[in-house]
Amino acid sequence: MLSSASSFRNYRGVLNWCVVMLVLSNARLFLENLLRYGILVDPIQVVSLFLKDPYSWPAACLVIVSNVFIFVALYTERKLAMGSISEKVGLLIYIFNLTVILCFPMVVVLKLPSITPVGGAFTLGVYTILFLKLYSYKDVNRWCRVRTQVKARSPSSPSASSCMQSHVSYPGNLSLRDMYYFVFAPTLCYELNFPRSESIRMGFLLRRLFEMVGNCTLLYSVKPVFILQEMDYSRMTERLLRLAVPNHLIWLIFFYCFFHSSMNFVAELLRFGDREFYRDWWNSETITYFWQNWNIPVHKWCLRHFYKPLLRRGAGKLLSQSAVFFASAFFHEYLVSVPLRMFRLWAFMGMMAQLPLAWFVAKFLRGNYGNAAVWLSLIIGQPIAVLMYVHDYYPVYGNLV
Repeated sequence: MLSSASSFRNYRGVLNWCVVMLVLSNARLFLENLLRYGILVDPIQVVSLFLKDPYSWPAACLVIVSNVFIFVALYTERKLAMGSISEKVGLLIYIFNLTVILCFPMVVVLKLPSITPVGGAFTLGVYTILFLKLYSYKDVNRWCRVRTQVKARSPSSPSASSCMQSHVSYPGNLSLRDMYYFVFAPTLCYELNFPRSESIRMGFLLRRLFEMVGNCTLLYSVKPVFILQEMDYSRMTERLLRLAVPNHLIWLIFFYCFFHSSMNFVAELLRFGDREFYRDWWNSETITYFWQNWNIPVHKWCLRHFYKPLLRRGAGKLLSQSAVFFASAFFHEYLVSVPLRMFRLWAFMGMMAQLPLAWFVAKFLRGNYGNAAVWLSLIIGQPIAVLMYVHDYYPVYGNLV
């Protein structure tokens, strides 16, 4: 049964064994940290502090301010639908709105010392997601206007109009309810009619909530701690290998917590029908396959609003793929360097290095060797970037242990 030639494919027990071993291997570390340091974060004190002085939470205030950009986008679309402003003026408003979405939180995070790196990363993540969503909102509504103008010039079919009565059509989608459903929905690509599930399954919802709480506890217990000092290359390599395993576990737990538990939790609450948030990236035999399947919402957005438009404008496939990786590298650096308040370009260079790595793996490695190369790049590549940022962050802020 363990032979690759066997037709046996049911290894569910092995997966359960891995889960049990993961829990047991981290239970000791969790108890040790609890006994040594106690409960470092009291949720009751956190809530009471926020209620007493909400202005001491600038990151939360920044997230609330993001509603202004949502209203600007909705107001612009309504004016465009009524014909009060031209397409050119609407485009200029969108360019200004989307530019401010990226620049405004960056300036606040850099200028306001009270925002912690965690708070800054969370805020910038929210604004980045909002940027991608509103860009998709702009594109889809523009396509709808073009389609409406084309239909106005040609006779309409009664059967087509009757079958659309149960669906939202443009410009009936330009409402606050529709906009905020899209803002909270676990997708980056806007649609006038999202697939919807029939009801909310409370059992499914509670399981995802339990997974979120358990995974957050695991993330807290697995965090690596080491003292950074002047090191030679051999000591640096030893620190890198020591960091690799816990960093990889943190990444895997984060993936499961965010892409499976959290996104399914939100989707179930909103009765959002499209649950394809990831595919079998763990079977990736090429770097390209991994990036296409580990984060489906971002991949669909890049394909729909960036890659295919470049192809339609005459750009080649290689140039379009390179442009997508460049944009991804920019946002990775944006989400890391700004909260840390230092610009070292490690995340940017790490993403751009995926291009030659993808070419090498696709050309020279196949099957299990390619899959091993993908796993090795995840296990070793990420800790290298983390170690570089820690190495640069420590002498600047001094109190990192």
